Amino acid sequence: MKQGKLIVFSAPSGSGKTTIIQYLLAQQELELGFSISATSREPRGKELDGKDYYFLSLREFKDKIKQNEFLEWEEVYRDNFYGTLKTEIQRIWNTGKHVIFDIDVVGGLDIKKTYPDKTLAVFIKPPSIEELKIRLKKRQTESEDKINMRVAKASTEMATAPQFDAIIINEDLDMAKAEAYQLVKKYLK
Repeated sequence: MKQGKLIVFSAPSGSGKTTIIQYLLAQQELELGFSISATSREPRGKELDGKDYYFLSLREFKDKIKQNEFLEWEEVYRDNFYGTLKTEIQRIWNTGKHVIFDIDVVGGLDIKKTYPDKTLAVFIKPPSIEELKIRLKKRQTESEDKINMRVAKASTEMATAPQFDAIIINEDLDMAKAEAYQLVKKYLK
């Protein structure tokens, strides 16, 4: 069984990492497969089970933790778990593709520790905390309290940036996409 490489993208919520990852996935020559994370939270907006996330009940999530089914997992907010199922990486490797992750900073660094020689870890940084808050408000998917919680967490997350292999500052989205593409293309060679 050929194992591909792992490309981790982590960032505070609202930094643009999901948009950058969607762009990279559209570049067929990179041969990337998206790692669908599992979560215990409810779907937001038009999110679909098995496409955006594997939506599990809190009990299902905790059972999978006990059965050691996760490569990494974290309780990001109280009773709000996220994780990567081991079967997800195998699913993508079985298709002959490399795995790309849209993942929390703790989870991203955990994957890097588990597969240090197979992982490129990229941190997407917003130009500022103020800009991050503006972007989160524009989404119109969360309450003011949730936005404030995410902004408070962002400072802690940004402090982890130096532990990643590369940092992209997303001030101009097109430039950030191009930089991400070049990083990934070079890593996969």
